[in-house]
Amino acid sequence: MQSPSEINREKAPRLRRTVKAMRSGFRRYPRAIYESLMVPHSDDRPLDLPEVLHRLSPHDLAVMWLGHGSLVAQIHDVTVTLDPVLSHRIGMRLLKLTIGLSRITPAPLPAESLIGSDLVLISHAHFDHLDKPTLEKMASPRTTVIVPPRCRKLIPKGFERVIELMPGERVEIKRLSITAIEPNHWGARSVFDRRRGVNSYLVESGNQRVLFTGDTAETSVYENLAHIDLAVFGIGAYDPWDHMHATPEQAWSMFEKLDAKYLLPVHHSTFELSDEPLGEPMRRLRTIAGKRGAEAILEPHVGEVIVLYDANETP
Repeated sequence: MQSPSEINREKAPRLRRTVKAMRSGFRRYPRAIYESLMVPHSDDRPLDLPEVLHRLSPHDLAVMWLGHGSLVAQIHDVTVTLDPVLSHRIGMRLLKLTIGLSRITPAPLPAESLIGSDLVLISHAHFDHLDKPTLEKMASPRTTVIVPPRCRKLIPKGFERVIELMPGERVEIKRLSITAIEPNHWGARSVFDRRRGVNSYLVESGNQRVLFTGDTAETSVYENLAHIDLAVFGIGAYDPWDHMHATPEQAWSMFEKLDAKYLLPVHHSTFELSDEPLGEPMRRLRTIAGKRGAEAILEPHVGEVIVLYDANETP
């Protein structure tokens, strides 16, 4: 049985984290709420739909970073979109307004450009990863959506089907195998919502293996994975949230413990979710990675297609 002093020692770090998180939030959220209400912004604009899916389709493994944790990838002959968030602002909906943070950099394309994706993977229910307005605009009867446990009802109507995948479960879709892995994170949609799950995803085709971690703090759950062609790790939103999001050094450490070829760093430079300076995550990642990072780290501009393998190319 623990003594009162031992209990207090355990509570102290949690209290310090809570105080730091409250201070961090007060630095940005009052302004964000004011701008949400008083500085209107409309995502409705004449649509110039780039041929994103057609640009990806000739390749065996290619990826386009859409900002933050969002990306679209071609894996063999299947188009996979991860955590699509293309709205100007994320947060709670109040009538037609979204109350929350706005993008620092604009979305590279409208959500409608992703209509026809074969598969959408949602890692968890946080507003910066599950954006209902984006999903509503890209809904298609050709598209399957995979979500963590107890997130099915959050997905707008119009998709072919929505599959809830528990950590450790695997599903086969269009010749891809998708395995859910539980990261070191949590999936609440709101302050009082603690019941939703959270997933990373290992996606495998005949000769490609891609790891989408979503959000995670440092963890050992990926260490036994082998022959990974592309690992996607978040490297931002760690100050003061390093118990929920990996630092650049922790992300690199997790990557190095994989048998992986390329690292795509995401979850930075798009929304002001934390206190670290805008360019710090990438600077710290390059520093810790050293010479190997020059070959392993992919640094695409938002909206740029990176081709890892062309069609019929053997990895």
